[in-house]
Amino acid sequence: MSRNEAAVEHQICFVGDSLVAGIGDETALGWSGRLVARQAAVGHPVTGYNLGIRGNTSAQILARCVNEVELRRSPRRPTRVVLSMGVNDTTHVDGAPRVPLAESCANLTAVLDAVAGDPVLVVGPPAVADDAQNDRIRELTGRYLELCRGRGVPYVEVFHVLECHPVWRQQVLEGDGAHPRSEGYQALYELVAPTWDRWLGASPRGGEELP
Repeated sequence: MSRNEAAVEHQICFVGDSLVAGIGDETALGWSGRLVARQAAVGHPVTGYNLGIRGNTSAQILARCVNEVELRRSPRRPTRVVLSMGVNDTTHVDGAPRVPLAESCANLTAVLDAVAGDPVLVVGPPAVADDAQNDRIRELTGRYLELCRGRGVPYVEVFHVLECHPVWRQQVLEGDGAHPRSEGYQALYELVAPTWDRWLGASPRGGEELP
């Protein structure tokens, strides 16, 4: 991206589930809000739209993604899309995942096809408090990573770090089993930020902590 392009204020649609929405964060920022605040703090503001819906699976995200993005498109500001999904797919209902692994991968492929005209960044599903579900998330994030690599789409794999991250683990355990508090979202934000910077073509100062 050229310097002039980097100076343009982009609008970013964050599409996903409750972890995109930042549920549990007492500051109401989550990781996506921290990324938007990061840009404003260094003089490269973006317009951020948080389109996270609690409980959404990849199938539900596929059903609404294009319309959500199109409703927010502007002729004056380039649109980019950040996707994050998968945890709800791996939740068991009546002994089976809400969305089977193959279908979850097909849904991500379909979403990427649908928004192929815009730059896309995918953030993988993080760890939860349930060990059996984490086994399913581990397999899913590996498949998502392979899928995105094959399409040249940047993918931030966060599961393996957060599975062992003391703050993330503690806060998820103390909460509802899936959502951390502010410090946990800060940890997730820090994992995403380096790829975010490269994706936007800007270079905000690294290492800053946002509230």
